[in-house]
Amino acid sequence: MFLMTRSAKKKQQQAMEMRNQMQPGTGVRTIGGMYATVKEVGDDTVLLEVAPGVHAVYAKNAIGAVLDDDEYNRIVHGDTHSGAGADDLPVVPDDASSLVAGDDTDGAAKPDLTKKADTDDAPEDGKSDGRTDGKADGKADGGTDAK
Repeated sequence: MFLMTRSAKKKQQQAMEMRNQMQPGTGVRTIGGMYATVKEVGDDTVLLEVAPGVHAVYAKNAIGAVLDDDEYNRIVHGDTHSGAGADDLPVVPDDASSLVAGDDTDGAAKPDLTKKADTDDAPEDGKSDGRTDGKADGKADGGTDAK
């Protein structure tokens, strides 16, 4: 029991030190998962810029992690040039044009994605296989079997 309380106290002390190291301009992640930039640090509160020109006051205890500049820029701005192997990432198109085989220039036929009219789905003999009398079992005498 003594070891458990000691490790919990050690974790709390590390978290407090991390929060005390925050300076204006540092990137942080809140315990709710929001990424922001520190603008001002008070005794118990922190002023965060959550978007350009949008500021919010948070309790210091709400800061989950203080991030390195490279990690913050990679997560928030999508900057990958600072990491190793960034050229190995696959290129993903912004639209679905690569999902369709063929393009407009080669004259290939495009798939017909339009919805067909309801008359195309109807049976040829004009009869419907669904019931119109509202009876589930098809008995005309109200469901009783008289012998």
